[in-house]
Amino acid sequence: MAEFWDMGGYGAYVWSSYGIALVILLLNTVEPYWRLRRTERRIARETAREDT
Repeated sequence: MAEFWDMGGYGAYVWSSYGIALVILLLNTVEPYWRLRRTERRIARETAREDT
């Protein structure tokens, strides 16, 4: 099993690449939701300001 994790001496590069790719995929999944929420709050503020 240690050979699998070591990957012929390149394990640190391989696993860090997988980790970076995972972080990017997670951000690509979550960031649009954050942007949508921010836009909805901005529209709600503008609508409330127009109503007053």
